[in-house]
Amino acid sequence: MEEAALRLKELLFPSIADIEVLSVDVDIEIVRVDAQCTTVGAACPACEVWSTRVHSSYLRFPADAPSAGRSVVLQLRVRRFRCGNTMCTRRTFVEQISGLTRRYGHRTERLRSTLAAVGLALAGQAGARLAAVHALLKAGHSRRSVQRQLGMSWRTVKQFTDVATPEELFTGQ
Repeated sequence: MEEAALRLKELLFPSIADIEVLSVDVDIEIVRVDAQCTTVGAACPACEVWSTRVHSSYLRFPADAPSAGRSVVLQLRVRRFRCGNTMCTRRTFVEQISGLTRRYGHRTERLRSTLAAVGLALAGQAGARLAAVHALLKAGHSRRSVQRQLGMSWRTVKQFTDVATPEELFTGQ
């Protein structure tokens, strides 16, 4: 059983060392993977103090890239730690698994990089739209004015104004 779990981990997460595959359920259309982090603690993102005091844990379901034509549903148990620094503004924080998750992310890094590659390959029109938004903003137009002039949603205009390059559109959340 141990050998099978190690092989599954190597196949599903080849470049991630600190993860343990608890179970895998393969269906005709879906592969369900239950995993958790194996590190003892984590560093606070605000003050970078290492903590091993677990506050709680919960399940995350980051979207992942398909595998062998099947959808992959990743059920990832993550821990919330207490920050040991009394001067830190954060009381608790959630561990991030390097190469798999990031703060506030809803996608795995593997899916994020796949989407970035597709986005960069097809970014001609998106790049033109981004340039138009930045040109209007530099000319002194408000976001609302840019939204009306270009016929975009408020969220699209906000995303375009928050990035500096087209690549950032596809590598963000």
